[in-house]
Amino acid sequence: MLKTLKRVFSYAKPYMRYFVLTVIFAAAGISLSLAVPVFIGEAVDCCVGRGEVDFERLKKIVTALGAMVLFSGLFQWLMSLCTNKLAFLTVRDLRADIFNKFERVPLRYIDGHTKGELTSRVINDIEIISDGLLQGFTQFFSGVMTILGTLIFMMTINVKIALVVVLMTPLSFIAASRITKASHDSYMAQSRLRGDMVALAEEMAGNQKLVKAFVYDDRAMERFGEINREYGRIGTRATFFSSMTNPTTRFVNGLIYAAVGLLGSLGAIGYSSFVGAMSVGRLSSFLAYSNQYTKPFNEISGVFAELQNAVASAGRVFDVLDEEEVPEDSDKAVLENASGQLSFRNVNFSYDPKVKLIQDFSLDVSPGQRVAIVGPTGCGKSTIINLLLRFYDTDSGTIEVSGRDFTDYTRDSLRSAFGMVLQETWIFTGTVEENIAYGVPGATREQVIEAARAVYAHGFIKRLPKGYDTVISEDSGLSQGQKQLICIARIMLMSPPMLILDEATSSIDLRTEHRIQKAFTKLMEGRTSFIIAHRLSTIKNSDTILVMKSGNVIEQGSHDELMKKGGFYSQLYNSQFAT
Repeated sequence: MLKTLKRVFSYAKPYMRYFVLTVIFAAAGISLSLAVPVFIGEAVDCCVGRGEVDFERLKKIVTALGAMVLFSGLFQWLMSLCTNKLAFLTVRDLRADIFNKFERVPLRYIDGHTKGELTSRVINDIEIISDGLLQGFTQFFSGVMTILGTLIFMMTINVKIALVVVLMTPLSFIAASRITKASHDSYMAQSRLRGDMVALAEEMAGNQKLVKAFVYDDRAMERFGEINREYGRIGTRATFFSSMTNPTTRFVNGLIYAAVGLLGSLGAIGYSSFVGAMSVGRLSSFLAYSNQYTKPFNEISGVFAELQNAVASAGRVFDVLDEEEVPEDSDKAVLENASGQLSFRNVNFSYDPKVKLIQDFSLDVSPGQRVAIVGPTGCGKSTIINLLLRFYDTDSGTIEVSGRDFTDYTRDSLRSAFGMVLQETWIFTGTVEENIAYGVPGATREQVIEAARAVYAHGFIKRLPKGYDTVISEDSGLSQGQKQLICIARIMLMSPPMLILDEATSSIDLRTEHRIQKAFTKLMEGRTSFIIAHRLSTIKNSDTILVMKSGNVIEQGSHDELMKKGGFYSQLYNSQFAT
């Protein structure tokens, strides 16, 4: 826990000026509030005797009391202002770091966690850190200063009664520590369940059409209900233990207050030789200090309860920040003017070491060659694309481009040499022009229109309310085919030396597909192209067709050569035309 706390507060280090101001304002405000009981006691002593009220002195005391209360409130407000500033700036940097971390971790980590869980760590967990650690620090610091200050004032009034208060104080700490220990594990489990709940809710909300289409409503509610019930059970347990802290410490504080009142009243009426004589006013001051002394223990115990939750959340955040990053490769060569020559040399790769996928895969691709990759689902077609773009690195073996190992080049320059159109479209919130020019930010309107014309997207774009200035998104009402045309226009504008087309025309009608195939034919001239397709009729003109099964290339050749062999490819091709 201490290591986690130290790490959180390291983010607050650049904003120490707000911490210093917090300390100054807290000290000033608490000092003034601690002086109030002294003046109250003096005011009581001014009017305890019948007909002996000292109005002149009482007037001065009341005026001083009003000023102290006013300035104490002002300093408390300034302290809260500085604390909030410190907290918000700190969590801003922490949230920025975890977001940037997502840009640097391997895709294997992102693929291994749900979007909802990762989102929960960026938003919910960091908010809990802010509330439980940084802002709770104000209560803790103020409480400690109040305890020390009241103890000093009580010592000046009556040392013996003050010692009684101090000797009874450990009872509060013992009770709070036992309860806090019991709640820690519950808060850790609650934090994990919260991430699971957010992940499931995000998944169901983002795929409502699929949920409705497969009548998954009841099962989704059942899954959510299971997590929600467990979250409720763990949350009840955590809340129960944390809520026990305050009443327990209040009970102990009540015992302390009663002891002070009993001993002090005996001293005030002269019946206690142990305590010594005390005026009514000094007893009033001591009782006020006793109440102020015990009150922070309640607040601090509450802070400890929040601290458990915040530390659990901080642990989840730092788990992400401690993940291994993709190594920096800025010192590597920049791939320029790639010829399009590619080679796979004895490549082995698996997502899970226990499940073998690509084994001893070798392939030579000449510049400008069109390579089609076909095979049943799960055979490794898309995995080859992941390796080409270095989303994943090979377990063994090498991939070469222009006669040089992939790892000799920077990832950015390597990926810039590829243009990719996937089966799953990706449209971000922005204008049509911005979406098409995503890969070429400096592209002119004329270049964007030319790319759109080449893929037959210009017609439907002009029919949009504002043409190329129409703001679109994933939920803007465009058909899947229209979104795919925009994605294809995006790659057409980039005009890269190598292409990857992963089911690029699967969402487009046959007439439009025929036109786009012509555009692709023109685009692929002189460029190395990798084409993944399930409709085998679309890859008949490829120079080489790789037939994959269980991660291995089992057949290789042109369409005519493979059909003459009568092997697995021939079976796949004929099955698409079987009646």
